Amino acid sequence: MEHLLSPLARRIRSYVPGEQPKDKRYIKLNTNENPYRQSPNVDEAIRGTLGDLALYPPPEMEALRDAIAQVEGLPSRDWVYCGNGSDEVLAVAFQAFFGGDKPLLFPDITYSFYPVYCQLYGIDFCTVPLDDKLGIDFASYRQPCCGIVFPNPNAPTGIYHTVEALHSLLAEHADVPVLVDEAYILFAPQSAVSLLEKHPNLAIVRTLSKSHSLAGIRCGYIMAHPALIAGVAAVKNSFNSYPLDAMTQAGARAAILDDAYARQNCRKIVATRQRTAAMLTNMGFAVCPSQANFLFVTHPQYDAATLAAQLKDWGILVRHFTRPERIGNYLRITIGTDEQMGRVGETLLRILQ
Repeated sequence: MEHLLSPLARRIRSYVPGEQPKDKRYIKLNTNENPYRQSPNVDEAIRGTLGDLALYPPPEMEALRDAIAQVEGLPSRDWVYCGNGSDEVLAVAFQAFFGGDKPLLFPDITYSFYPVYCQLYGIDFCTVPLDDKLGIDFASYRQPCCGIVFPNPNAPTGIYHTVEALHSLLAEHADVPVLVDEAYILFAPQSAVSLLEKHPNLAIVRTLSKSHSLAGIRCGYIMAHPALIAGVAAVKNSFNSYPLDAMTQAGARAAILDDAYARQNCRKIVATRQRTAAMLTNMGFAVCPSQANFLFVTHPQYDAATLAAQLKDWGILVRHFTRPERIGNYLRITIGTDEQMGRVGETLLRILQ
């Protein structure tokens, strides 16, 4: 029946998420979810919407965008737009910002949704190799392009690049959009949000899935100059004028406003990350200097795919990437609770011995 599909549907290679097996109870450390519960304020806010579900939600999401602008120190809600998770926001931003006769630039090892979007929307792209320490070499981006996109911290490496480095990149590419994917920024030292008013070519995408423990309600947002936000909104409203349901808008707003709660949980994860990195280093793993809620590790004497399979047998899920070949022997391990990471350590010791 493939002849009934369009040429695009037949040829595209879609994004592959981390596996979610149901055969038994696992310690799930393969999709970078937050191990701690969402703010109690989220529960109350969502319950408050249950009496009005016969009505469409606010299409402009004013209350949620106001909350984001308030917490992030932006001039107004006109600097913010929201969507169904950062993946949808990225998809819309790709359509709004990129295209033409020059390629989009992004790292060769990065979030694997970027080339999928380029295939889907017909955007020419060029990957720029990471350096020998798996960091982004911004000097290598000094070439003609229609724009630049990368996560900070990068995924799957977890390596963070400073606001000062981003400032220089933005100044060098002032004539094209630079999209910074800050999915993991609350686990890192500093966001680039302070650069938004200085650099009108900067756009920042966030998600509530990791830092705010809200992977289950799907809310992401983009922050940028109002002219860029207007373009994103025009694209989004061309195929769905009601992007977020009422429960998501209310719950996301409550989570955003309870900033202290989210940051407290992120600090706990950072502390566990540091202890876990030391533990794995002592076992002989090479550990990338992550500033995210995961670690990217390799062992010189053990095959990563085999380790991932053995961990799964013991009831622990981690992520192994088969491509590109340069990272074929690495595992990405989400940081869970101290108890969960202790289990990881005990299990790895059994496997390695």
